[in-house]
Amino acid sequence: MTTRLRTIALALLAFSAASTLADEPKQLRILSYNIHHGEGMDGKLDLERIAKVITAVEPHVVALQEVDRGCKRTQGVDEPGELGRLTGMTPIFERNIVFQGGDYGNAVLTRLPVTAWRNVHVPSHYVGEQRGALVVELTAPDAKKTPIRFMATHIDYRPDDAERMDSVKKLEEVAREHPDLPTLLVGDLNSRPDTRVMRAFGENWTRTDTAPLLTFPADKPDRQIDYVLVRPAPRWKVVESRVLDEPVASDHRPLLVVLELVD
Repeated sequence: MTTRLRTIALALLAFSAASTLADEPKQLRILSYNIHHGEGMDGKLDLERIAKVITAVEPHVVALQEVDRGCKRTQGVDEPGELGRLTGMTPIFERNIVFQGGDYGNAVLTRLPVTAWRNVHVPSHYVGEQRGALVVELTAPDAKKTPIRFMATHIDYRPDDAERMDSVKKLEEVAREHPDLPTLLVGDLNSRPDTRVMRAFGENWTRTDTAPLLTFPADKPDRQIDYVLVRPAPRWKVVESRVLDEPVASDHRPLLVVLELVD
């Protein structure tokens, strides 16, 4: 083969490989983590430990619950800002309640481009216990740069599930604003898989696990209360769904889900 022909052949091979890579579906790595304001099962406040747990699995987007900003119990630290710095990800935070001189709520860490976000309060049945969903508009890492919606939430925990059921309805209203948009609902839903709350979610959302993945309590988990839910179901393919083996850094174990967007 002449040098010229060899050059052309190599160029064609490179073009073919590049085209194949471009056609391959891009995976989206999602992490849900209730960080218990950074306090571990050992009573230590350690955001660096939390950050190491996160970076070890290289997520694109993380939903964080129980996050402090400027609160007395966490020494006035801006936790979303600090976790953004430690992980190299963009932090987004919204307050749901004022707490100990600071703010307390949900946060998102992302490596994906952000186009907009807002905080949506869910119905509250208890004074001082306002909860919400941080709704973030993102751009997926696929060739089409598909817009996706990421809803990070933490809903009520009490035995009476009335507030949780109302939260299901409110979150459904938000999702229906763009019914065809690929959407994820990620966070601590304080509900076991066999509850009527999860059955209500299941009317319009699809769980990314086929069997319960035990996330709480972190040291000896015996229940799943953390989830990644998706819609519309045909737009998502689950590649992997697992709980990280981390028994100390928080009172919850993190839930990792790897997805592919389907055209």
